[in-house]
Amino acid sequence: MEYTLITGASGGIGEALAIKLAEKKHNLILVARNAEKLSRLSKHLQETYGVQATYIAADLTKQDAPFQIFQETQKQNWEVDMLVNNAGIGSGGEFAALNLQSELDLIQLNNASLVAMTHLFMQPMRERKSGTIINVASMAAFAPVPYMATYAASKVFVRSFTEAITEECKPYNILVMLFAPGLTKTNFNEAAGINNEKGVGLSSDYQTAVTQTPEEVADELLKALETKKHFQVSGSRNRIGARLTSLLPNAMIARFMANSYRKKSGLI
Repeated sequence: MEYTLITGASGGIGEALAIKLAEKKHNLILVARNAEKLSRLSKHLQETYGVQATYIAADLTKQDAPFQIFQETQKQNWEVDMLVNNAGIGSGGEFAALNLQSELDLIQLNNASLVAMTHLFMQPMRERKSGTIINVASMAAFAPVPYMATYAASKVFVRSFTEAITEECKPYNILVMLFAPGLTKTNFNEAAGINNEKGVGLSSDYQTAVTQTPEEVADELLKALETKKHFQVSGSRNRIGARLTSLLPNAMIARFMANSYRKKSGLI
């Protein structure tokens, strides 16, 4: 039986995507840390949409988590024909003042675990000569972001990595898509510690900035998937912003964003 595996599925974009895929009769494997939330969501999807929905509770900030997830799917004979690497965390503020271990955990989750999950599940897809891999980046993937330095850099990595393997996978009939949402109303800001003056400084305050809902983002992802796109930015304003960003030098963008943050935060 074929399954779609979604990481970061206990809330936000991951949960919205799981619901919309269940509506389309996808069988699902949901991955996140919170087993209780995953259990409730799996039960709801099965009862409401008549699909197979199961879960694996795992912490992808841990180096061995991707291997444990893959081994469990192998043990249960769950054939993963679509992998959505959606799990991610952020951080904000002066880099020197941030907790180093938290920054390293961010890199482990956003980058190392994404690479491991992609590598592990790509192998059987290559053998079958079919499959889909979706890596979720961010608008932060298009430029350096002072006061969000590690997070933005991690998403630049996701963008570059995904664009490269997109070409490597074409001979094996594996569709790879880079999907970049903008600011989305989830618990991201709270988890990143920027649901305060830092969020205002970064122009990512949910009360004043332009946002999308997780459901709107999930809809855009599925539309892109239906047309077999390799790259999609979510939101018309974000698409314009990405195009404009590509025309400007990174140093200019970084200087502008740093000055904007300091001004909004009352640092200058």
